[in-house]
Amino acid sequence: MATAAHGHTDRTDSPARLYAKIVGITVLLVGIVGIIAGDPEDGLLGLFNIDIVEDIIHLATGGLLTYVGFSGTNALVKSVVTLLGVVYLVVGVVGFFLPELFGLIPNEYNVADNILHLTLGALALLAVSGNAAKENTTRTA
Repeated sequence: MATAAHGHTDRTDSPARLYAKIVGITVLLVGIVGIIAGDPEDGLLGLFNIDIVEDIIHLATGGLLTYVGFSGTNALVKSVVTLLGVVYLVVGVVGFFLPELFGLIPNEYNVADNILHLTLGALALLAVSGNAAKENTTRTA
């Protein structure tokens, strides 16, 4: 395991790593539930859109976040959380104007889907900025 300055390992707990673990497991479970019990007509909990494409994306992104959250280096966690945070924000904004996301989502996103994506994106970027704050505090200590 690589060691960073001041004796900290390259896999220290951070807001971004916590985000990756919690959101990763949650999104992975949503993908599994969507495939097993999802109903494209009623959605998930009668509130959120559920489609096979979305289920596959949930499995992939949830799996990636979970993997980096538990075993990725700090740099990898920061990169993945930043990238997916930006993607979530873009999907949230675009979903208001093109709810079928260029034909990828047959049952279209609704306001709840868009707000959820915007929230996940904002939280991801806040977690990464929390990483930077924690790193700066550690360096100056």
